Amino acid sequence: MQQLSSKHLLGIKDLTTSDIELIFETADNFKEVINRPIKKVPSLRDITIANVFFENSTRTKLSFELAEKRLSADVVNFSSSNSSVKKGETLLDTVNNILAMKVDMVVLRHSSPGAPHFLARHIKANIINAGDGTHEHPTQALLDTFSIREKLGDVAGKKVAIIGDILHSRVALSNIFALQKLGAEVMVCGPNTLLPKFIGNVGVKVELDVKKALKWCDVANVLRIQMERQQIKYFPSLREYTLYYGINKQLLDALDRPITIMHPGPINRGVELNSDVADSEHSIILNQVENGVAVRMAVLYLLAGIASDN
Repeated sequence: MQQLSSKHLLGIKDLTTSDIELIFETADNFKEVINRPIKKVPSLRDITIANVFFENSTRTKLSFELAEKRLSADVVNFSSSNSSVKKGETLLDTVNNILAMKVDMVVLRHSSPGAPHFLARHIKANIINAGDGTHEHPTQALLDTFSIREKLGDVAGKKVAIIGDILHSRVALSNIFALQKLGAEVMVCGPNTLLPKFIGNVGVKVELDVKKALKWCDVANVLRIQMERQQIKYFPSLREYTLYYGINKQLLDALDRPITIMHPGPINRGVELNSDVADSEHSIILNQVENGVAVRMAVLYLLAGIASDN
């Protein structure tokens, strides 16, 4: 069996192009599985996986849990809101207590950038980063690029605009790394206040005019305005943001060719995307959700193969 080059999935930066291609090939096979009448395979029957979420999540947590159950793994769910973390227990103590129950893999979401990397240095289990602060969200980037490949046939040579709240997004950075590794051109677009200072150093084009970004790209990956992460006001109002950066049918109709619309969810309908775009034939948002299960099955399966060989 082919293997990934690392026993963890901490970020896209750590993956090779061959790793990404192997994940995609494996996800192709699992996509066939989840579209069969019997959607389960016994691949991880002897593996126990803990989903350890220190931040709220609906899509990612459900997607991982479904992927794990489709592979016949034993699943343990941990939520910090109902745990001893409230009493002052540290991240390392929390995870070590879970591992003492003979857990093989940990899927971790944490508000602190670098938390999965910290755990990977201190414990033996495989770690999968399900989002660390505003740093990375590697499985989201993998499912996004997998969805582009499925829709357009290839990622290489495609022009992808990432539009919206780049500053507070862990999806943006992971997508930039994944798209560049696979040969795509990347542009970021948003208000100046929502673009990180370092963004010009990662090899992307920067555009402040959403109409120019849409005209340039083959794919627009539209990000949510993350009000919960914003400690100060980055723009006057949501109404003004929508006026200048909201994507509606009129904007798409004015283009000289159709483009593909993506969104990692959840969507602020009527803010960054109108319903007539989110639910249109241009959108592959629901395909992203379906592909998320197949891609996460592939990651879990490949990492479990490394674990069994160690």
